[in-house]
Amino acid sequence: MIKNAAGRMVPETINGIQQIPYMGIGKFKPKGNKTASAIPSNSNFPDNGNKLVNSLKEALIKAGLKDGMTISTHHHFRNGDLVANQVFDIAHELGIKNLRWFPSASFPCHAHLIPYLEDGTIYSIEGSLNGPLGKFTSEGGMKGTGMLRSHGGRYQAIQDGEVKIDIAVIGAPTADAFGNANGLYGPSACGLLGFALADSQYADKVIVVTDNLVPFPCIPWQIQGNYVDYTVVVDKLGDPEKIVSGTTVVTKSPDRLLLAELTARFCDAAGIIKDGFSFQAGAGGTALSVALYFKSIMKEKGIKARFARGGSNKYLVEMLNEGLIDYILDGQTFDLDGVQSMAENPRHTWTSPFTSYNYHSKGNFADMVDVVILGATEVDTNFNANVVSHSDGYLLHGIGGWQNCLFSKTVIIPLPLFRDRIPVVRDEVTTLCGPGELIDVIVTERGIAINPLRKDLIEKTKDSGLPIKTITELKEEAEKICGKPSKPVFDDRIIAGIKWVDGTLIDVVRQLKK
Repeated sequence: MIKNAAGRMVPETINGIQQIPYMGIGKFKPKGNKTASAIPSNSNFPDNGNKLVNSLKEALIKAGLKDGMTISTHHHFRNGDLVANQVFDIAHELGIKNLRWFPSASFPCHAHLIPYLEDGTIYSIEGSLNGPLGKFTSEGGMKGTGMLRSHGGRYQAIQDGEVKIDIAVIGAPTADAFGNANGLYGPSACGLLGFALADSQYADKVIVVTDNLVPFPCIPWQIQGNYVDYTVVVDKLGDPEKIVSGTTVVTKSPDRLLLAELTARFCDAAGIIKDGFSFQAGAGGTALSVALYFKSIMKEKGIKARFARGGSNKYLVEMLNEGLIDYILDGQTFDLDGVQSMAENPRHTWTSPFTSYNYHSKGNFADMVDVVILGATEVDTNFNANVVSHSDGYLLHGIGGWQNCLFSKTVIIPLPLFRDRIPVVRDEVTTLCGPGELIDVIVTERGIAINPLRKDLIEKTKDSGLPIKTITELKEEAEKICGKPSKPVFDDRIIAGIKWVDGTLIDVVRQLKK
């Protein structure tokens, strides 16, 4: 074990792979060249461009599926995904063992895979461990060690050769026999396929699976068939209701609405909401409400935003259609309104983790955003934040684009001062995901704390009438109401590593003591 620049003890190797400890913001300078897959020969593919095979099983066999491989999938189908489960059903049927699953994210629907973690079909998961998979891993069920990365960090890991994908399986709502694909149309339409872009470009073998085969050419193509080895038609890729459900409900909680209102008022007082500004807000109930408060302020003052970063939803689409936003730069669509808008409106464009978040590139969109509204499970008095584990130690969430968004010009985290009578402002976060020097403002229903590093924000809001407090005052107020929270008790065994956006190891998660 070695102490990294954040003061966290991290191992020198995970799953036999050498790790680089976190060095600080911008301190690690990568060397070398981007990785690449093997040079293919056009002579190995049909002259007529028809790459159709009869089944996913046949495609996996032709792709050379064997023990110890890395299999990747994407999460645009969210909790309605059927493809990843089918891949490992086939692997189990074939007696394949010790696979590494490399999803862009997992969801509760992937609890289906727990028996395959138990019997050794899957050795480890390097992707978000949401819900049941996180709980299973926290209790020591996974044989290997997990690895959690941001969306940009995942692209970086593939591009840099940190993770070599043997077989990428890309679920495509619309595709042609050559392998060109998009997510815009068909019964399983999900909007875009940006999270699968790196997989298509760098994997040794690429399988496109669709339930909506169209004649060549599939236009537009978000995935290019020139990267694809096999195309498979199945009856159903995903459950449309679960692809888009549960993410676009504005909160009705008075406390959460107050959080949203305080966040919008703070942005207005700080001069952030101005003509030509840009913003990003997530799809959770509080973040959606913040966007609606933004809308109200913008309409009142005649302000237009240059762009909004998505996840898109019907509320963001309404702002686009009403002329309050020039463009939506979308990384993930959260409802059917977003899917339809992307298909029909040229000002609603799809992006990928490469353009939006990749830290090992010649710049990305993240640091061009004026304000981003994020969530967290915990923060501490140094403004460090946690998004993957709860105060009880359970690993129940992924990182998503959260870490990458910390490079926006102003980062605001609205969150309740306590959940289930457990304070969320602590002396030290259970798991470190984001360094406090990048987090600017914490908004709670009982006060707003500004990072002392942001003297400009402190000065602009000092006479605003907003309830400005120190982070220590918020912590003490929460403990006065709820008492000082106890810390979870862990075993020594490391069950997951937490990567920073540059591929260095910022923290680890340990198994909960039984």
